[in-house]
Amino acid sequence: MADEEEAELSEKQKKEIAKWFLLNSPPGEIQYVAKDVKAILNDEELYKEAASESFPLYNKSHMISLELPCRAGDVIITSYGEINENEYLDPRTAQVAIVDHIKQVCTEARPALDEELPSPYIEEFRCALDAEILKYIGEAYPKGVCSVYCGKGKDVEGPGSDFELVVVISATRHSPQNFCNGSWRSVWTIEFKDEIQILEFSGKLQVGAHYFEEGNVQLDAKHECKDSTVFQSPEDSAISIANIIRHHETEHPIQTCRIPLSRTFGESFLSRAPYFHGTTPCNSA
Repeated sequence: MADEEEAELSEKQKKEIAKWFLLNSPPGEIQYVAKDVKAILNDEELYKEAASESFPLYNKSHMISLELPCRAGDVIITSYGEINENEYLDPRTAQVAIVDHIKQVCTEARPALDEELPSPYIEEFRCALDAEILKYIGEAYPKGVCSVYCGKGKDVEGPGSDFELVVVISATRHSPQNFCNGSWRSVWTIEFKDEIQILEFSGKLQVGAHYFEEGNVQLDAKHECKDSTVFQSPEDSAISIANIIRHHETEHPIQTCRIPLSRTFGESFLSRAPYFHGTTPCNSA
């Protein structure tokens, strides 16, 4: 009897375990995991608590994209555009998406308020960079989305002050019928240092993949990098920034994971996985 009592999990423990499974779901698979977690818990209220705490974190960490109403575009769910837990800014359309995290849908949208948007001076740099990154995305990521946010200094009105732009790139390829799913995420922070007329970069690249035909293999590879260039006009700065991002994302070995998730994905992925083992998280079960 004592052993049975010791083995009984508390409500808190059950919820934490459920959250762990939800937060560690492979790219694009949290809804499948949630269905199983709900069935195992067999407790509607406990599941709702775990889901309400897990889905927002998962959606932001995986930088999922959701279609805006009336097909006005896509909004990326990321902390850089977060107004509050259920509202996310799309800088390109100046719309704020109201999101249902658990259903992973945008339920409605509203125009962004003036205080939620950058100044005209910052917006000139942001728009120019957004246009160049869109060109790059069209070349490199067939199913990719991107957005450019103002990280700091959104109220700067003209030359003389520093500010920061953040480029977010998210691409997914879900192919469960071929037993594989994958995602690419990269975040580039660009500091515009006015006094020394330099742009300083820091980039974080991450690729996740799950192959589950005749086994269960997951890859989570990460890479960080830095670079710099000169401060120029909005258009020239945008071109330089896009070229530097293109260079880093195509030259580092992590880019070998950006392969089409087709029937040949498993063979290609498994041949690459050993490279990352020991240097980046690579788990198999």
